[in-house]
Amino acid sequence: MLRFVLSRFGQTVAVLFMASVMIFAIMRLIPGDPVLMMLGDDFTQDAYQRMRTKLGLDRSIVVQYVLWLGNVLRGDFGDSLLQHERVSILVWDALVPTFVLVLASLVVGMLISVPSGIVAAMRKDSAWDYGSMGFAIFVYSMPAFWKGILLIWIFSVYLGWFPAMGYVAPWKDFADAVWKLVLPALTLGTFFSGLVARIIRSSLLEVLGADYIKAARAKGVRQAALVYRHALSNALIPVVTVIGLQFGALLGGAVLTETVFSIPGMGRLTVNAILNRDYAVVQGTILAGVLMVVLVNLAVDLTYAFLNPKIRVA
Repeated sequence: MLRFVLSRFGQTVAVLFMASVMIFAIMRLIPGDPVLMMLGDDFTQDAYQRMRTKLGLDRSIVVQYVLWLGNVLRGDFGDSLLQHERVSILVWDALVPTFVLVLASLVVGMLISVPSGIVAAMRKDSAWDYGSMGFAIFVYSMPAFWKGILLIWIFSVYLGWFPAMGYVAPWKDFADAVWKLVLPALTLGTFFSGLVARIIRSSLLEVLGADYIKAARAKGVRQAALVYRHALSNALIPVVTVIGLQFGALLGGAVLTETVFSIPGMGRLTVNAILNRDYAVVQGTILAGVLMVVLVNLAVDLTYAFLNPKIRVA
């Protein structure tokens, strides 16, 4: 088990290093000059050169990367070129709303997908099966921004049940926070539930066809006990892996969802920084997102190894 943990940890470090190289290189390759964004239209050539020297942009890209990586390892992501604020502060302030949104979306997705997958498996080839799986495919294929706008039109504009936009921290006003998270969480959570419901159905059908389930059924064990006590725990093991894989997709979907619902999260901060060529902020937000995805996948790998003894033995 220790060898497995060390192997996964080494892979995590390698992924983070490669991600940092790609993030830094891509930001330097995209068109645009951050110095021009800062100075505006009225500037002299000497002022332009002094600003490039001050920001370290006159050095080679390799030297810039080494200096940036050294600062990152010390927890210093630099300063925002336009907002004149520490990037670590900006990222932390934006990371919390995004994490709350993703966590709420995971909860909503599991509340929808687990019952749908179980019902579809227990009533295979029935109207419940076709209906739940059709709904899963439908919500999974809908773009997040279009789904968010549709939910706002139905539940905010037409029915007036939920607010159309805004964010409140749960520790400040939990009821108001949950009320404002309903529509954004449904937007992302239904996307997550569409895939997970289909996986639960297929996995549960496979487990229900196993020999030990057939033996238990022959002994007179009721169907409900077979599903909930014996089959479901094994059928949910692949879902653990899917949660880790879909965490990155939820972060990506959060970019559009935060824009639609005006949530001050990582998505809005990243988009604004890209439009303004704010190198330090873009690098900090993307690296923070990569770190979250990698750590979640590491936790999923360790959890999967704990649940599946075959991996520990291997």
